[in-house]
Amino acid sequence: MQDFYSKNHREYFDRTFNIDPSLFLSPLTEQLAPGAFILDVGCGSGRDLLWLKNRGFQVMGFERSHELAELARKSAGCEVFEEDFTSYDFSSIRADAVILIGALAHIPHADFMVVLRNVTAALDDNGLILITVKEGTGVAEGADGRVFYFFQNKDLETIFASLKLRLLDFSRNTSKTGTGEIWLRYLLQKK
Repeated sequence: MQDFYSKNHREYFDRTFNIDPSLFLSPLTEQLAPGAFILDVGCGSGRDLLWLKNRGFQVMGFERSHELAELARKSAGCEVFEEDFTSYDFSSIRADAVILIGALAHIPHADFMVVLRNVTAALDDNGLILITVKEGTGVAEGADGRVFYFFQNKDLETIFASLKLRLLDFSRNTSKTGTGEIWLRYLLQKK
């Protein structure tokens, strides 16, 4: 998957950077104190980093693709670590919130809970998590070669409960990129 984002970084940036993220980020920011520290895992183009930074939050990004990490640094003007979030040890980071906007769409179902547990290690109790995943069943390969894993609400709620993540807010939203896909958005709190 990293190869796609490295080879197609400019096209991906151009397609996603100008999307207004307020619909999916506002439910999180309304729950946070001014200046809270937010970790954007799989930050892509840096769009969300910039939006959050412009609202007074402290932000840091994680991105596997070197090329996207460079674009995110330039567009958001903040620190972006080039790391693989599926294996990085997040326990040394202390964040008030973690966002995973589409970042888990390429994670196989069997690995989803392990990766989510690892990423949320960056949070103390009561820390917030914002996640978006594609609604559906199974797995599919897109025309561009990317593999996407789909989820049902009931399955995710079971995973969240087992990880002691309390659901604060939920929505179903149509993709802003014009694909017609449905994204599930969850605002969770670590217990």
